Amino acid sequence: MPRKYVAFDIETAKITPGPVSDLKSLRPLGICCAATYGVTDNEPHFWHGVTEDGERSPHMSQAEAGRVVKDLLELVKNGFTIVTWNGLGFDFDILAEESGLREECRRLALGHVDMMFHVVCDRGFPIGLDSVAQGMGLPGKSRIVQQHEVPQFWADGRTDEVLKYLAADVRATLDIAHKCEQQRKLCWITQRGKRSSMPLSSGWLTVEEAIKLPLPDTSWMDTPKPRASFSNWLS
Repeated sequence: MPRKYVAFDIETAKITPGPVSDLKSLRPLGICCAATYGVTDNEPHFWHGVTEDGERSPHMSQAEAGRVVKDLLELVKNGFTIVTWNGLGFDFDILAEESGLREECRRLALGHVDMMFHVVCDRGFPIGLDSVAQGMGLPGKSRIVQQHEVPQFWADGRTDEVLKYLAADVRATLDIAHKCEQQRKLCWITQRGKRSSMPLSSGWLTVEEAIKLPLPDTSWMDTPKPRASFSNWLS
């Protein structure tokens, strides 16, 4: 039976002067907003913090982040499978810290499909969502704002633009999940502009399944990225 996927993504609140190679080194990062988009949805569902005046707050409180976790658990209880792009290595790690619900986030992370982590486990290297969208002939990330600009946009009150950007991300994630499973392969455009692919004969694997795959040959890489760099927070 095909999975009922629901895509999930967060946007962090910490303002940086520009792109950062290791954003998690600056934690705590806070969460300004989060979204899901599922097969039964007409529009994405958003979460964000709310001030006493009913306005969108700079970042979610621990209780507000906890509500995201509880809502995700309810989706899983109702038969949905959460799907992300790097949700194991980033989104659920940050959500666990911000909500304080580490065990719940650990369960969510292990049981969900992180498509990028599946690629890492199979091929030994990560790839970007945009390169996959291009390879699969799908729209990619929104160009409304650059990733590193999101916290500043949110802080400046340009929250509608951030939510549009986030909406494009979760839509792209869900579209990629479905199209790859339909075609039983993942295609992407490499940094050299060439088309590459990875078979998905059994469809996408959950994190718990992907982590059991045999280690790929990474002897040809100068600095291979180990699986533990994505999953070490689980323990």
